[in-house]
Amino acid sequence: MKKIKEKQKMSKNDEKNAKKQQKSDKNAKKNKKGKGFLWFLGVSAMSVTLLIGCQLFFENNMQGNFRFYENTRINGLDVGGMTASEAENLVLTNMLENKKDIEIELKSKDKSWVVKGNDFEVSNKIQPVIAQISKYGRGGNFFQNKINEKKFKEHGKDFQISYVNVLGNMEEKIEEIVSNVEQDSREASLIFKPNEEEIFQVDAGQKTVLVNRDKLYQEIDEALKNSKKVSIEIPIIEIGEDFDLETLKESVVLRSTFKTSYATSKQDRKNNVKKALESFNGMIVESGQTVSFNETTGPRTEENGYHNAHIIVGGVYVDGVGGGVCQASTTLYNALLLSDLEILSVNHHSLPASYVPLSFDAMVSGSYSDLVFRNNLDKPIYIKTFADDKEVGVEIYGPKFEDGITIKRRAELVKVLPHNGDKIVADNKGEFSNRVLYKGEYYRVKYPREGYESKGYLQYYKNGELVKEKEIRHDFYQPQDGIVMEGVEVPSASMTIPASEVKIIKPQKVSEQTLENVKTKLEKTNPSEYNP
Repeated sequence: MKKIKEKQKMSKNDEKNAKKQQKSDKNAKKNKKGKGFLWFLGVSAMSVTLLIGCQLFFENNMQGNFRFYENTRINGLDVGGMTASEAENLVLTNMLENKKDIEIELKSKDKSWVVKGNDFEVSNKIQPVIAQISKYGRGGNFFQNKINEKKFKEHGKDFQISYVNVLGNMEEKIEEIVSNVEQDSREASLIFKPNEEEIFQVDAGQKTVLVNRDKLYQEIDEALKNSKKVSIEIPIIEIGEDFDLETLKESVVLRSTFKTSYATSKQDRKNNVKKALESFNGMIVESGQTVSFNETTGPRTEENGYHNAHIIVGGVYVDGVGGGVCQASTTLYNALLLSDLEILSVNHHSLPASYVPLSFDAMVSGSYSDLVFRNNLDKPIYIKTFADDKEVGVEIYGPKFEDGITIKRRAELVKVLPHNGDKIVADNKGEFSNRVLYKGEYYRVKYPREGYESKGYLQYYKNGELVKEKEIRHDFYQPQDGIVMEGVEVPSASMTIPASEVKIIKPQKVSEQTLENVKTKLEKTNPSEYNP
């Protein structure tokens, strides 16, 4: 029983303690709930404040109403605390004041061009640049921007705006210079200087040269950020392959050379021969081009530097301006033949020349006879002429012959055409009255000359062996009658007319002759001073 009472007593105590504990727990929960509410109110207030601050910052950032951080410099000018508009006015004014001091030198190889600030128009392109600078350091959150603001204040920040932004018509000025730098491609070529020791010199040609404009403008822009006086090498781009200059130089060879003598000619005749040939010295004849001797030399007049010398008129030698020019055309003609160039027009003389074989002369006259040739090769030919006091010559340069090919000439005397002797002509007009007056008095005007039928050939040799021969000429040098003038008056019965020293020549009897015989005869009867 006693034990039961004790248990009951303990149960009452436990119940009493449990109620106390329960009451205590309720009070604790009530206190905790009150504190949580107060914390929520605090955090909410802070969030609203931060949100309002960020909103204000965002609105300012978007509207551009913020000011530059302290200690910010643009082109050395302090813009700290200024708005973008205020900074723009300050910087632009300073740049325009310094515009006159700007000097841009552009160089390319050994050339240079200078453009000065006053050569440009005025422009204002700094506004977007200022706006961009003003955003620097403001792209982060509120706290990061505050950190950046502190850094600016402590260390400062420098920005440079290029003077390009105040220079108008920049492109126009630069393009004027660029046009002097850019070049179209030009193939390597030979420079022909016939009077120099090295007659062929090489022009290395030119690749296509373009200016890298993007790089050029970028370099100008960067340079004008830090200085008002700049010097820039113009960046170029070369397009094309290098030329093989040695191969080009070796592609032209001496194809032929031909000389004739005028050692016994008088100086006036030598002058005419040399002058005519000088017209061809240094000539470059392109593939397919046609050349006329008469057009090249021009009129043979005293005004053009030609002198009086012997010419042939009607089979008779007389004085005339330009005498001897046919030796120039003949020398050129033979050089052309030996170069295997195409002859379009050539004529022989009425009297054979002694300085070349039959069928290898070339008579020219401004009124009716010309030497015309064409470059039938696929490359240009180059003509050099030369002369001293004894001989004149022509050299022709061009592409190489086929391996081993050389060309020679061959003249053939087909037959001699006999002359008809002298023809006695009465001096009815009295042209020779100072020499003959009466019948039986004779004066020789010219001797009879035999004529010739001849042919000319070109022979092609390969490695010394004749592989081809072609006929290029078939000529008839007509025989010439001798002309003897006789007086027309009848002497009186008391007069005795002395025997004439003129011997009348009878028609020729043809004998066997060779080219060598003819050459010897021509040299005696047509000495060089009498050659056309």
